[in-house]
Amino acid sequence: MSEKMGNQVVEARTERTKWYCDARFGMFIHWGLYSIPARGEWVRSTERMPKEEYDQFFDEFTTENYDPKEWARLAKKAGMKYAVLTAKHHDGFCLYDTALTDFKSTNAPCKRDLVREFLDAFRAEGIRVGLYFSIIDWRHPDFPHYGDKFHPMRDNEDFKGKEHDFDRYLTYMHGQVKELLTNYGHLDLMWFDFSYGPMNCEKWKASELIEMVRSIQPHIVIDNRLEGSAENAGSIRTLNPTAYSGDFASPEQMVPPEGIRDEAGNPIPWEACITLNNNWGYAAHDYHYKSAKMVIHMLVECVSKNGNLILNVGPNAKGEIPVESVEILEEVGTWMKQNGRSIYGCGLSEFPKPEWGRFTQNGKKLYAHVMEEQAGAICLEKMAGMVDHMRLLKDGSEVKETFFWNLKEYAENAFFFFDTHSSDCYPLPDEHDTVVEITLK
Repeated sequence: MSEKMGNQVVEARTERTKWYCDARFGMFIHWGLYSIPARGEWVRSTERMPKEEYDQFFDEFTTENYDPKEWARLAKKAGMKYAVLTAKHHDGFCLYDTALTDFKSTNAPCKRDLVREFLDAFRAEGIRVGLYFSIIDWRHPDFPHYGDKFHPMRDNEDFKGKEHDFDRYLTYMHGQVKELLTNYGHLDLMWFDFSYGPMNCEKWKASELIEMVRSIQPHIVIDNRLEGSAENAGSIRTLNPTAYSGDFASPEQMVPPEGIRDEAGNPIPWEACITLNNNWGYAAHDYHYKSAKMVIHMLVECVSKNGNLILNVGPNAKGEIPVESVEILEEVGTWMKQNGRSIYGCGLSEFPKPEWGRFTQNGKKLYAHVMEEQAGAICLEKMAGMVDHMRLLKDGSEVKETFFWNLKEYAENAFFFFDTHSSDCYPLPDEHDTVVEITLK
């Protein structure tokens, strides 16, 4: 690809992702037949479960308590600005009314187009909508079985030597993507998953796939998982990314140490996808939940590095988001209602990370996220003379700039206390993360 074409790809990406980089916080939802065995969404692969054994769950998928309006209200209350649902995961089961397979929710006992209901409910709450779509499919007869890295039958001798028509599979897979793009209205985001080993890039006819996607919904924001390894030529981290490298990088279960940049050091959009407990799909015995405080700290860390956080919940077989997840998200939502201005539209600060927490910034508004109690004043290192005024973000109350008696030694710094009658910053006004909005001169 020429440098000019590479620049055009980057410019188009920047335009498409404006809303996305302002939104900063999203909800991921992994839901499907795997919620019945309740051992995570990879259960068929990890347990090398035969098709016949897995198919029995199809007859039990009733979803009797699925209320996407309730999900949407929760996401909105948590302060999430976009949401992504698994339209189809690796097991091949579709939560929508596809014409290309009978393995779909409209044929299951629930008889519902779960994707359509999800989209309608979240749009009604003003939340942008996206769909996750697995480009692999363990149920399709033409997807490689024996010898594949992840297929449930990867080491089953009965499938050794079996012929697969992979082009026929690709026609099927591309056709399903086209259905989602043409039958379900305006989508804001498409989350493809995933490439591995030799199964990457043009193995999926990725250029052709993205050309089709862009021809139908040119505005749509796409992740980078068609490209596979970041070392591949034309990856999103290069100066000449391919069209199928997508619009944002998608690190999983971690926040990158310094955000993500291309090889010239330019920031690129990215999103940390992280689970609320230890599994993506519902796992009945997984009670290892992250606290609301930890979620807030992860979110702030992502934003402080020019990134997003998409936080996953895994509803159970009945369609209920676990009560533990609900309680955590509601607690996060209380903090977001008071402090969301330090998240939405914000990004990397011009100032280095402080020892007591993090900075996010939006123009002349600098947000000090104080996460650690201090024995003395909060130090704004090398910011003397830069502060116009400060306010506690949660209630708008004045925070006064102060100076130490030994001013000469620390004259380059600015300081503040939360309480002018105190000589320390303990305890914090908000133990989750106390945010001070600093208006710079």
